[in-house]
Amino acid sequence: MVRLLHHGEEPVVVHACITGGRVRINSRSRSAVGAAWGIDRIRFALSLDHDLAPFRRRFRFDPLIGPEIRRRPWLRWRRTPLPFEALAWAITEQLIETERAFAIQRRLVYRYGRSLDEDLRDSPTPKCLASRSAPELEACDLAHTRALALIRCAREVERGRVDLSEHESAWARLERIPEIGPWTLERLAVHGQGRDDQLPAGDLAFVRLVGHLGGLGRRATVEEVREFFEPYGEFAALAGLYALGAQPRMTPRAQARRF
Repeated sequence: MVRLLHHGEEPVVVHACITGGRVRINSRSRSAVGAAWGIDRIRFALSLDHDLAPFRRRFRFDPLIGPEIRRRPWLRWRRTPLPFEALAWAITEQLIETERAFAIQRRLVYRYGRSLDEDLRDSPTPKCLASRSAPELEACDLAHTRALALIRCAREVERGRVDLSEHESAWARLERIPEIGPWTLERLAVHGQGRDDQLPAGDLAFVRLVGHLGGLGRRATVEEVREFFEPYGEFAALAGLYALGAQPRMTPRAQARRF
C-alpha cells in the first residue's frame, strides 16, 4: 500500500508491503520527524502494535468465537491512520449502502483532499471541511443533514473544542451535534481510536447476526446486540468481528442461551 499523509503542512508518503512474512514500512518526508510520524500512523492503521494475546488467551475456547480465534488469530478491525478520517467516513456511511458511501468518500478526497504530484491524495482535513458549505458536500452525494453534521464536527475539531485523542470527552462533545449518535462514535472509536470495547452495535451486520443467533426470527435491537456481546467486556468489538467471521459456521440453537 502507498498512502499520502500530512504532518501539519508537510507531505509524508508511506509505503508498506509484506516481504518474507514481515511488514516493511518506508516513509519519505522533508524531515525525520515527519517521516517517523508517518510510520507511526501506518503502524496504527495496520494494527502492527495491537497485542491480541490477552484476548486470545481469554476466549480461544469460547463456544461462539473460539473456533474463529484459532482459525484466524490475526484478525483485526480495519483502521484509518487518522481519527478524524474515521469520523468523517462514519458520517458518510450512515444508513446507506457501502458502495455508495465509498463513492462519496472518493468524491470528497478528490475534491477536498491535498494532493502530491496529482498521483496521491490525502483525506480532507478538519480545516478544509470546516470551511465548506452544505451544498458543496451535497454535490458529493452526501445527504443535507449529514453534510451539516460533517461540517459541524470538522469545526469542533479545527477550533480545538474536540480533541480526538481524548476519547470519552470527545465523544461527549460530538454527541451534542445532530446526526452524531452512538453508532457513529463507536465507528470512530474502533476505526480511528483503536478501541476494542466499543462495538458498533447498530451495524446492520450485527443486528442481523444477533437476531439469527438468538433465534429471534427478526433483526435484534441495538440493546439486544449490546446485551449479547456484554460478556466480552473490554473486548466486545473484537468479539463482534470474530463472530462475523465465524457466522457461516454458526447455528442459532447453540447461541440462543446468550440472551
